[in-house]
Amino acid sequence: MNAPFEQRLKAQALGIGFDLAGIARLGTVATHAAFTDWLAQGFHGEMDYLQRGAELRADTTRPEPEMRSAVVVALDYGGKQPDGPVARYARGDDYHRLMWDRLDALLAWVRSERGDEVRGRSYVDTGPILERELARQAGLGWTGKNTMLINPQLGSFFFIGALFLDMELEPDAPFEDDHCGTCTRCLDACPTQAFVAPRVMDARRCVSYLTIESRSAIPEEFHAAVGEHVYGCDICQDVCPWNVKFARELREPAFAARPALDGRSAGELATWLLSLDEAAYREAFRGSAMKRAKLGGLQRNAAAVLTARRS
Repeated sequence: MNAPFEQRLKAQALGIGFDLAGIARLGTVATHAAFTDWLAQGFHGEMDYLQRGAELRADTTRPEPEMRSAVVVALDYGGKQPDGPVARYARGDDYHRLMWDRLDALLAWVRSERGDEVRGRSYVDTGPILERELARQAGLGWTGKNTMLINPQLGSFFFIGALFLDMELEPDAPFEDDHCGTCTRCLDACPTQAFVAPRVMDARRCVSYLTIESRSAIPEEFHAAVGEHVYGCDICQDVCPWNVKFARELREPAFAARPALDGRSAGELATWLLSLDEAAYREAFRGSAMKRAKLGGLQRNAAAVLTARRS
């Protein structure tokens, strides 16, 4: 006898190369009120796209009409590599394309099982979806005090993606437990004190925001705290006991550090970035998630790092 379709679907997701897979029913998002309050307090900074899609995020059936269920997946990018001036997720190839390709392959399998008329839409942190809450609904983990989704067997060094389907699927049980307990290591370790409360981040103070999302100059008050960070920050994940215990070695070759980044200290990387012109930048960072900051942003970060090192 064949296993239930949902069980085979999740097994196929794991077989394609994802590390976690669960199913959620689409509908009203319980955390949307907290999200709109976060926006109202201005904690999103310059990320205006979050405000533009705010109402769509209230209900996961709104972004793509007629969708009913989501297969939510996670792909580990390794948390055991040494820390460095670039956050681990961005050292190799851009994760979006790799995850979209695998989600497309998963949709092709669904159609082979249920017919070509099945409609699907893949999301990898580019749509108006509160992905971490959707992943929690699919049973993949809980929201930690550092706002990251944490899985009790994997930690938090993973990307989240979702395949929306116009099919009614039996959902997995949501992850209801909170395993952070009284621990505050992530909150205490943040160099810019970006957490105004457990699970509430003022992005305007976050090193990742300051070095990636923001297009403005890094405020002088944060130069010392940004320190050796040229692009992104892993501190609140590094200190999490769930990562200390369960983070994995890097297994996906696409996420291995590209030669231009591998082994360079913060000072060496910053000096090299400041030497690049636009053509050299495009060549060095083709297919890299670091292109999000653009050459101007990377050179802004590099200058801040070198200034901090001299002070």
